[in-house]
Amino acid sequence: MSEESNNQKTPRQLRIACAIFYFLSGFGYSTWASRIPTIKHELHLNDAQLGTVLFALPIGLMLTMPLTSWLLSKYSSRGVMLFGSLFLSVILILIGFADSMWQLILVLLCFGSARNLMTLSINTQGVAVQALYTKSIMATFHGIWSLAGFAGAAFGLVMVYFNIAPNYHFVLVSVALTLFTFYFIKDTFYQQPIKQGRKPVFSLPDKYLLKFSLICFACMACENTMYDWSALYFQKEVTPDKTIATAAFVIYLVAMTTGRFFGDKLVTRSGIKTVLKFSGLFIFCGLSIAVALPYVVTAAFGFILVGFGVSCIVPMIFSLAGRSKSMSSSSALASISTIGYLGFVLVPPFVGFIAQTASLRWSFGIIALFGALIVFLVSKITTENQDQEAQSIIADME
Repeated sequence: MSEESNNQKTPRQLRIACAIFYFLSGFGYSTWASRIPTIKHELHLNDAQLGTVLFALPIGLMLTMPLTSWLLSKYSSRGVMLFGSLFLSVILILIGFADSMWQLILVLLCFGSARNLMTLSINTQGVAVQALYTKSIMATFHGIWSLAGFAGAAFGLVMVYFNIAPNYHFVLVSVALTLFTFYFIKDTFYQQPIKQGRKPVFSLPDKYLLKFSLICFACMACENTMYDWSALYFQKEVTPDKTIATAAFVIYLVAMTTGRFFGDKLVTRSGIKTVLKFSGLFIFCGLSIAVALPYVVTAAFGFILVGFGVSCIVPMIFSLAGRSKSMSSSSALASISTIGYLGFVLVPPFVGFIAQTASLRWSFGIIALFGALIVFLVSKITTENQDQEAQSIIADME
């Protein structure tokens, strides 16, 4: 396979193939997240033990970051994406067959590594395909990832309803992911490896990008807390019905997915800064309602608000940061996404430790403060440069 293969495919074909891999990544991760309550029950884990288990995933992800960066500098992102997708499918099967806490920790370390390989390579693919279009399509890719998360959670709900064990569930999903991977990999973008020379693998964001990084960190912390703990929150604090608990996770994903597909229109109408402020407010209010009123209807409404709140923050921040004048767009996005992803993977495990000491309601109450932090940080985005960049992005979307 060579770069000539790109010339044989239309931008639409490359975009569809790239979108498929965003979907596969989201579906694979959501498959695991949808069965966390079942696995917790089967392995007899308390909240603190589950927090320890969940911490293995970010450790595996962070340890693999330098390796993934090196691989992308030596090989095409298509090859790295193929390996990451197959690796993720294999590890997903092993998660279902883990029969002790330490076995689960070991396989989640590998799962985090597979997630990192997949995430960085598909985003590299996404940037390459984006270059073929004059209008932004990255938000749509994020929306497709969310749609896959919803689909994976919905399928998990079906598996829970029919009492299908996680190991059978994960084997079925892994086989499907593998088949789709082999079928669509040939249609993805072939990208020559980017030689990094002596440049560092990671650069910290400068002062201009610091607020963006913190907003991403806060948003992703809330997002993955909902992935890992929303079903358990319903099961422990709202109702013991495991089907309703899983449905709460699906409700959150529906709201997040819907928000991402309609976010561009809201930005065009109201402006990026306004949408960002309301997004932070929705996160704060949604989690506060779920904590203050832990009943099925009110908590579900709170989860809907959180889903809308987290839906568009990261794509909008990436759009603004990618137009930084002080750093190249790739360096800016790399620094912000890395710090943001730290929130995605590091904060949720601590929710378990707080829950074990106090309760999940206390944990969710603390996470709600991230929404207030987002509102505060967005209010500080006032420089003329940023306003010009925001207007430029809006113009592209029209």
